Amino acid sequence: MQIAGTVAHGRAFFDLLPRPLGFIPTMGALHDGHLALVRCAREECTSVCASVFVNPMQFGANEDLAKYPRDLEGDREKLATAGVDVLFAPDAAVMYPPGYSTYVDVGDMGTTFEGAVRPTHFRGVATVVTKLLNVVRPDVLYLGQKDAQQTAVLRRVVRDLDLQVRVEVVPTVRESDGLAMSSRNAYLSAEQRADAPSLYRALNVLRDALADGATKTQAVDRAQVVLAPSAAPDYFDVVDAFTFEPKERLEPNTFVIGAVRFGSTRLLDNLYVAP
Repeated sequence: MQIAGTVAHGRAFFDLLPRPLGFIPTMGALHDGHLALVRCAREECTSVCASVFVNPMQFGANEDLAKYPRDLEGDREKLATAGVDVLFAPDAAVMYPPGYSTYVDVGDMGTTFEGAVRPTHFRGVATVVTKLLNVVRPDVLYLGQKDAQQTAVLRRVVRDLDLQVRVEVVPTVRESDGLAMSSRNAYLSAEQRADAPSLYRALNVLRDALADGATKTQAVDRAQVVLAPSAAPDYFDVVDAFTFEPKERLEPNTFVIGAVRFGSTRLLDNLYVAP
């Protein structure tokens, strides 16, 4: 596996890779959820590239940029074993040189749910992924379903900016007890980790209640009952998978979404309702 830390160095590799080229953008601290994206890309594409970049632009003033888990050497080994051809691992000065002032804003879609809790988050996500796509120029962009709103935001960016890349969303990978794999799971205490799968159980209750004819308010109430006492819910809802606009009932191409806090750790999860 080749490793590049600058745009020029990366492009020297990317331009020589056989096509189609699949790309997986990450912030590192890789787990099997990330590696599932690599495996999918490896099956579908001739070449595979991944990036590891902890993007400061998507962290708010009071968020966990400094303590976000970092393990570049471990990530490098995992990606090489999984079959990645090129790892792009720039530092912040490469991605945002002095005087940087250009941003990608996705409008109202970036202001609801996660965007309401983290007002600058999706601007940061949209900006860095647009830059990465411009550097790597892949044929397929692989994203994880766990961050459902992020997938909707990046689909919109690709559509609105006429980017020549296909977006492939890969289903969430879960622990044996149902907890969605996430780098932030490492922040959970032992007690919180034992309680965390109640988010997944709550989403299943919400989905099943709606399928049985309950109103959304009734379904959300039932979902919150099964949350562990240590969980503080931020929201539960049903949204269109592409626009993230709220829905009153289950429909094809919707997400049942939820976000809860366990102490200072905030977990997201969702269930997809297929066509």
